[in-house]
Amino acid sequence: MIKNVVIHLVNEQPLLADIEALPKASDVVLVCSNLRMMNGSRPVFVDRIESTFVFPYAQVRFIETPKIVKAGKQPSAAADQPSVAQGPEAEPPTPEPPPEAEGDLEIDEDFLRRVREI
Repeated sequence: MIKNVVIHLVNEQPLLADIEALPKASDVVLVCSNLRMMNGSRPVFVDRIESTFVFPYAQVRFIETPKIVKAGKQPSAAADQPSVAQGPEAEPPTPEPPPEAEGDLEIDEDFLRRVREI
């Protein structure tokens, strides 16, 4: 079970739901349960929150899954805990360096002159 998947429907606000597995290319519908708004409340079009919901993929723009699921692991409460090093040769993971900021872009004066003339 993959919890807290964000489903973006066509012309609707995003919804949170739980799905059994990641969708496959051969799927034509998205089956989910525990459907709720992003703030946790019941959507107005849902009569029974404990129901199973089936959305055709023609109505689904895209789906956001938790980062842990993308790595092939199932989410768990222990996933949020830092791992303990095992033995003397185990090293803590090194954090990724922050992305480099783009330098100041140089303004093309000729381009600005042409824009002002329009």
